[in-house]
Amino acid sequence: MARSKTFVGRLWRALASLVLLFAGLSVLSVALLRWIDPPYSAFMAERRIEAWVTHDRNYMFRHTWVDLARISPNLPLAVVASEDQKFPEHWGFDVEAIEKAYQLNQHSHRVHGASTISQQVAKNLYLWSGRSYFRKGLEAYFTLLIEGLWPKRRILEIYLNIAEFGDGTYGAEAASERFFHRPASRLSRSDAAILAAVLPSPERYSVAAPSRYILQRRDWILGQMQALGGSEMLSDIDAYPDRRR
Repeated sequence: MARSKTFVGRLWRALASLVLLFAGLSVLSVALLRWIDPPYSAFMAERRIEAWVTHDRNYMFRHTWVDLARISPNLPLAVVASEDQKFPEHWGFDVEAIEKAYQLNQHSHRVHGASTISQQVAKNLYLWSGRSYFRKGLEAYFTLLIEGLWPKRRILEIYLNIAEFGDGTYGAEAASERFFHRPASRLSRSDAAILAAVLPSPERYSVAAPSRYILQRRDWILGQMQALGGSEMLSDIDAYPDRRR
């Protein structure tokens, strides 16, 4: 009995040590990425390994990091208009959107998501694909770290550099060069809106050959960009009321 208690005690101490180690390393990792540009994301690595394992010869990896200042302001405005209009004000989670998605999922075979830009950064940068409560818990944890340690402009900058805009095409610069043959700094409002339009499912929708749905979604995003006040809305994003940096 004494040996059993000793073993259980050691096991709990070992688990506690692992949790503390993970917490420390994860906080350090997120803190450093406030200033250090990540060369890769977990999703990029997973997709490249998948292509290698399946011998997908059509897969071509494209990615070039550019600072936010070298990306046309049309693109961050377009992704906020399309993906997360409450981005300037929330702390990582859009509670209203989560509740709405939950209600829709009770009566639909199609799963409706409610991920914010911050959540998408967390899962693409640090986590693997799939659906589980454990993964969602880690996503929430990293989202809180990101929101707590990075300014909003940094979250946008990393998002626009790791988001997939087409098979193997990651980030604003690679997407702009591939689809429009010009740097991300020269993206027009229409270009930005169509890139944002494919973000929910870049493996399903195409920037190069947009469907009627994508063209309609582009037009809707353009209207939302105007309604949000244009690029001026993002100029003081970190000075938004109730956000302190």
